[in-house]
Amino acid sequence: MPKVTVDGTELEVPAGATVLQACELAGKEIPRFCYHERLSIAGNCRMCLVEVSPGPPKPQASCALPATEGQVIKTDSEMVKKAREGVMEFLLINHPLDCPICDQGGECDLQDQSVAYGRGASRYDENKRAVTDKYMGPLIKTTMTRCIHCTRCVRFSEEVAGVDEIGALYRGENMQISTYLEHAAKHELSANVIDLCPVGALTSRPYAFEARPWELKKTLSIDVSDAIGANVRVDARGREVLRILPRVNDDVNEEWLSDKGRFQVDGLTKRRLDRPWIRRDGKLTPATWAEAFAAVASINPGSSIAAVAGDLVDCETMFAAKALLGALGSSLLEGRQTGMSYPADNLAAVNFNTTLAGIEIADAVLIVGSHIRWEAALLNARLRKAVKRGARVFVVGPEYDLTYKAEFLGDDAALLGKLPGHVSEAFGAAKRPAIIIGGAGLAKGALGPALALAEQWNLVRTLDDGTAWNGFNVLHMAASRMGGLMLGYAQAGGIADLVAAKPKLVLSLGADEVDYTRFAGSMVVYIGHHGDKGAHAADIILPGSAYTEKAGTYVNTEGRVQYAEKAVFAPGDAREDWTILRALADAFGVSVGFDSFEELRAAMVAAVPALGVEGLADYGALPQADKKATAEGTITYPIKDFYLTNPIARASATMQRCSAELLHGEDFAEAAE
Repeated sequence: MPKVTVDGTELEVPAGATVLQACELAGKEIPRFCYHERLSIAGNCRMCLVEVSPGPPKPQASCALPATEGQVIKTDSEMVKKAREGVMEFLLINHPLDCPICDQGGECDLQDQSVAYGRGASRYDENKRAVTDKYMGPLIKTTMTRCIHCTRCVRFSEEVAGVDEIGALYRGENMQISTYLEHAAKHELSANVIDLCPVGALTSRPYAFEARPWELKKTLSIDVSDAIGANVRVDARGREVLRILPRVNDDVNEEWLSDKGRFQVDGLTKRRLDRPWIRRDGKLTPATWAEAFAAVASINPGSSIAAVAGDLVDCETMFAAKALLGALGSSLLEGRQTGMSYPADNLAAVNFNTTLAGIEIADAVLIVGSHIRWEAALLNARLRKAVKRGARVFVVGPEYDLTYKAEFLGDDAALLGKLPGHVSEAFGAAKRPAIIIGGAGLAKGALGPALALAEQWNLVRTLDDGTAWNGFNVLHMAASRMGGLMLGYAQAGGIADLVAAKPKLVLSLGADEVDYTRFAGSMVVYIGHHGDKGAHAADIILPGSAYTEKAGTYVNTEGRVQYAEKAVFAPGDAREDWTILRALADAFGVSVGFDSFEELRAAMVAAVPALGVEGLADYGALPQADKKATAEGTITYPIKDFYLTNPIARASATMQRCSAELLHGEDFAEAAE
């Protein structure tokens, strides 16, 4: 490890570190625009200049200079100060005076660094150049005259998203950043360039001119648009959520967020259920809470009651429903709405055991029945890193563009029992092999054969460095799935067991993907927040809270327990879900053992202790494989439209437009201009 001296302080830095990283280890703040920890080094902006000796007698770009033994680095000398002032003066030559109307105002790197490192005046009086705005789709608003050519957006698209859509055109003063042919950016992570842009060149189109950052209340939450459990920050003003931004969590989402998780936010105020409804003479009519509870209680179901958990619900809601059904003598709980019935008695067999961060170092990956770009866009970015490191990826399922090199073996699930020889050879030689089974694979019975392959290929092993490796992974698509499985929301035969029981009352916890015609003889009571499919099929609607309107516990696909906080209040007469279930207990005349959210969470943790510990849950060892298990059938991916997978997204005008323009080719570019 080389030793360097930074402003008189000597320290050791890791081999391969840059001078900028050495300065940060010494506690020095180095300004930068083009440098980003997760992107390749470009050295474009020259804002990170420092004085280094031995070396040339001039300032040097610290982001691109390796730290070597004996370097003496000065970050605050007069030479450095003048150099940074000069660079800032150059950067502002053509930058427009847009700060009063720019959406980046108040959180703009250029604003902050011009105050801290600029001269306060410019010696240039030539005409400013102007650049025409580019159309980058329904999510990204461009004002390219503000662009300082840091190329962060270009590097993100190429290196992280793996979609080569943005680049630099022309040379010198005529250089422009644009999407090629000026079409919309069409990948699932496109809007992360908004966070990366250090100026106001790329901003959020749906959020344009909505609010200033200092007006917003910021709340820590968890994204529920998929099973990754990305850490997010909810920014709200009054009772309305205005935007959702990613938080940094290297173990889960790094600092990225899928476009759906970010922009379905406008759906939180549309198509909302804000009062109880009762179906009378075949038509839903408004009612009071007292009338709704009386109507539910009139059924008097006894133990003939079932509960179906939707994809977005939190663990507390599911536990409260389980407590209610338990008090009534029923255990008919299910969360797999579309009918899957894989065994869930051993949760290690249905968990993403490698972890999201761990999959990056896999060197052979078999994907079975998963459209990863749509089911878990953030996981796809990590698999891309694995491929960059040399991993080989094989896919059983219909072909699609993964954004990296992969070999598609076919779409017949039976292939798991007769994989080509070169695939077995690749996994036999791999040091860190992994299997990923998606929802389409589970539906075709791939779990059993995949467990057999896990034993055959020794997917659970100790690596050369002594660390444990478990390469067996199941990728879920619902934010509530792992939490539901931990709480027992899984019948042996899936939802078919509920249908066969013919319950008098079906409690739908935001379950919008269920075929309710199978429960034709049951009363359906829907507790949810949007007037979506479940509400249309319901006999009684009890308006609940969306994920931003309640505190809750969520477990992602790798078994990571995470907590979300309440950002805003639910609209109208809507209530938090657990309070509705508590009131239903009174209506049925039973006791559930809690009267407050704190008591509810304490009871839940007492029943399932893993839900009380933030972080990865321990599900134990994989079960023994059934050597006779087989998979069969043509695999078809369940998600047909990435942007419209849940009731919030379907209510979002932004997601509707993304679906129409980016997936179905409708042209909005002209209207946008």
